[in-house]
Amino acid sequence: MKHTLQYFLLFSLTLVLFSCGNADDDVSFDFNDNELGIGKEPDDCLGFDDNELLLSIQDEFTTLPGKVSILFKVSDLQGNPISGLTADQFTIYEQGRNDDCFNLISSSESQARISPNSQVFNNNTLLVLDLSNSVLESSLDELKAASISFVNNVMPSPATESFQMAIYWFDGEDELHLLNPLSFSAEELTASIEGITADISNDPSTDLYGAVIKSTQKAKELLKQDSDVIGAASVVLFTDGTDQASRYKESDALKAVREADRNISYFTIGLGAEIDTEVLTEIGKTASVFAANKEELEITFNQISQRVAEQANSFYLFEYCTPKRDGSGESNLVIQLTDGSLQGAVQTKFSAKGFMGGCE
Repeated sequence: MKHTLQYFLLFSLTLVLFSCGNADDDVSFDFNDNELGIGKEPDDCLGFDDNELLLSIQDEFTTLPGKVSILFKVSDLQGNPISGLTADQFTIYEQGRNDDCFNLISSSESQARISPNSQVFNNNTLLVLDLSNSVLESSLDELKAASISFVNNVMPSPATESFQMAIYWFDGEDELHLLNPLSFSAEELTASIEGITADISNDPSTDLYGAVIKSTQKAKELLKQDSDVIGAASVVLFTDGTDQASRYKESDALKAVREADRNISYFTIGLGAEIDTEVLTEIGKTASVFAANKEELEITFNQISQRVAEQANSFYLFEYCTPKRDGSGESNLVIQLTDGSLQGAVQTKFSAKGFMGGCE
């Protein structure tokens, strides 16, 4: 039986202005939200040093006869996601109601393991493209090439149904047009992008704020699809200009982003001199990148795609069999991670109600 206590999923990264010149000089991926999710700092009795790695707990649940499962994200203090960790890098400490401090639990005796997180975690990306007249006339080929690179960089290989992407586009109409529904197939998504033609739009205007509001609503709907699975959604929006349709208020679009579920992350990619960088930065509260010209477009898309993919691979489902048994009440739990010379730890708790031997 799965008992979900609480969760949130925070994709956090900060990108700054990309302009002409060397990308390493002009783009910063430095970010740090210092969030431990639903966890907290370990008890002082353990004597740990300050965290050099952040373990942000997203969800935790127990499964009879005695398994404890923790879904968390790992990053360094600059917010860079850390992937490729193994179970033997984690140390488990438990504190029962009769313990003054925490006791070390053998990782081998507890059968600790890193399990595929797809059973409890879905990640959906909405790529939203501005196909207004200015794009179709001057930078369509570059946008298609950049979008295809984005798809190939973000979509995992081999494909998995827990990581999907949908592609939408907007012009001046009061509609967020669907180019390709949610799919785990990079080939299908690529074919849809390749099929974009210069005559796809019937309205040359730009309904930017409408696209923001509508994509936010679609992201919210995705999070509600399966209550037994933790959902995350990323809205990645590209534009080469400002809102021209004036159908929706700027304040309403920014409010939609500001008040959106914390499991929704927002990225904006702006092109050219006609964009409003201040507005796009507010819309792209997770990350905003700007290309000075169409020749830089693929580079900026690749920078965003790299970070999105790394974020997805920095989530872990850590599981172990606890020695606590039914009647022992609620226990505190600390997970410590060692990665080279760096360490980090997080504390949480679980109930051993119904627990007995036989956990595997």
